[in-house]
Amino acid sequence: MPVTGDEALVGRVLNDRYLIGERIARGGMASVFRAMDERLDREVAIKVMHHGLGDDEQFTERFVREAKSAAKLNHRNVVSVFDQGTDGEVTYLVMEYVPGRTLRDLMRDEAPMPAYRALELLEQVLVALSAAHAAKIIHRDVKPENVLITPDGDVKVADFGLARAVSAATTATGGTLIGTVSYLAPEIVTNDGADARSDVYACGAMLYEMLTGVKPHSAESPIQVAYKHVHEDIGPPSEVQPGIPPYVDALVARATVRDRDQRSTDARVMLQQVRSVQRALAAGLDDDPELVADLAPGGRIDEDSPTVAVPRSALGLAAPASMSTPTEAVSTSERTMQWSNATTGAPPPPPRGPRDPARPLGLDPPISREQYAQAAPRRHSRRGRNLLILVLVLAVLAALGTWYVTDLRYTDTPVLTGSAATTAAKNAEAEGFEFTIARRAFSEDVTSGVVISTDPEPGAKILPGSTIKAVVSKGPERYYIPKNNLKNSTIKGAAAALAEQNLELGDQEEQYSETIKKGRVIGPKDNITSATPLRKGDRVDVLVSLGRQPITVEDYTGRPAAEATTALREAGFEVTTAKEFSDDVDKGTVISQDPRDGTRFRNDRITLTVSKGPDLVTVPNVRGKKKSEARRIIREAGLEFFAPYIPGSGNFIVRRQSPSAGDEVRRGTRIIVFPL
Repeated sequence: MPVTGDEALVGRVLNDRYLIGERIARGGMASVFRAMDERLDREVAIKVMHHGLGDDEQFTERFVREAKSAAKLNHRNVVSVFDQGTDGEVTYLVMEYVPGRTLRDLMRDEAPMPAYRALELLEQVLVALSAAHAAKIIHRDVKPENVLITPDGDVKVADFGLARAVSAATTATGGTLIGTVSYLAPEIVTNDGADARSDVYACGAMLYEMLTGVKPHSAESPIQVAYKHVHEDIGPPSEVQPGIPPYVDALVARATVRDRDQRSTDARVMLQQVRSVQRALAAGLDDDPELVADLAPGGRIDEDSPTVAVPRSALGLAAPASMSTPTEAVSTSERTMQWSNATTGAPPPPPRGPRDPARPLGLDPPISREQYAQAAPRRHSRRGRNLLILVLVLAVLAALGTWYVTDLRYTDTPVLTGSAATTAAKNAEAEGFEFTIARRAFSEDVTSGVVISTDPEPGAKILPGSTIKAVVSKGPERYYIPKNNLKNSTIKGAAAALAEQNLELGDQEEQYSETIKKGRVIGPKDNITSATPLRKGDRVDVLVSLGRQPITVEDYTGRPAAEATTALREAGFEVTTAKEFSDDVDKGTVISQDPRDGTRFRNDRITLTVSKGPDLVTVPNVRGKKKSEARRIIREAGLEFFAPYIPGSGNFIVRRQSPSAGDEVRRGTRIIVFPL
């Protein structure tokens, strides 16, 4: 029984490069196989589109464009796209092979998950989507099956752009909606166009399922589920799983609101919101009304005003001076505090005269109104002066404190830009700072190993002993073609090899080649070699072989052999010569040629048969020989013997011969001998 379907692909080599192994996943649009890239000797994953999707030429063109866009994403949380192509009826995508399992597998084991665990996973998904959204790439099919988790716990998102290619193909052919409807944003269902907020909706739906263990909407058919996405809100997860804080409910509501204008604008904004919620969870807050208000649809968290509504004390962080409330721990005299109370309307305590030492403490008699009237002005004047002094002292201390906090304790960041990294490190340490290389970046203007910029930047305020983070130049961003100069590669192979070097295949000029098969690459044009530095995205023009160049064979029969040999060799042939006697063709002239016409290729052999002229024989000397012996000698020399009949002569002695001995005559010539 013949093998069909996915099983028929196992063991097949696509485009002479990818050896298909076991199937590791199957979905509605494609099947995924482990495979071996035999050219680069690495394990990859190959996604093969199901029959019916890859048959349409328009789909293939869009599939190629989307694959190229996805290949430009270079991020640790994004599954890398290495190659794409078609081989006969197979349309495929070559991706990074990620061992481990999908988020769907993890949810089967762990859902419903604690909020901190669900947000930990979603955070990495949003980091990947943030990179994609920044590059103007929308995923359109975020779902647990497209979230891969490595054995180390790293999260990678796959299938960027594939949903767009598939949906375009099905729309063009009047097909039905393709995708996992449990995570489709309403605008995708109603065909109003997808944008970054559509990916946000899918993340919100996925978070709901991680928290509750059930999908946001359920129905008897996918169409009914899609209808609910358009007409019904996704409820708070706490209704299914009690104990979820209100601010987590608000995060889900903000991400899945049906009106996308009220959703978070992209993955980066939702990532800010997720981290705000994570901080609230870390602080152990059961509720945070301010954070809930900010996260609710229409709230104020957006790309320009990230809100952290968690008290810093709850996170174990000291509040900065700008956030502190005015302190009341100022040490003042009891009298000043009593005066301050009087200013609020409390009656001042009556001034007392000199105490009689004989009376117990606290039993002084009351004083008169006159005594109070005389003492009060002086006491008020003294208290006012003390308060003024205190206010002035506090103002000075506050100013000094502010100066110290904002200026005095800071110093200027030294100028390290333009110095070699080793020199910059020594200079920073000499001035009491730590120095670290935050990252290395290409630069067209700054030499490799030299500091491009620092954080803080030169002249900015910095605390002594702080760390200065530097960006160091890697020099100009240059790439090189493979060391074999693409020689003998197929066109697809050359394009893939160049793409891996961040280069593009340019124009293809055809020319004949005696060593490269037809259709294969001879090499790059314009004197480009593997040592030629190229910029990212440069196009490399190549020469493509037409195979061996045919050469027309000219017939040199009847022409001088030397002329024929020279002309044929100059045309590119190998010439061999055979010589023959000829009574009809002059010596040194071509008698025949093989082959004598048609076309041949360079270094093919042409055989010339050249005349040696007539076959001449030297006439032997038979004078003095008996007739019988002369007959033998002449015949052995290749000549014809003739003796005229002379009666009674018998076996005479030859006295004369014609032609004479030593003459050159043609083989077979008659030699006449005479006895007289």
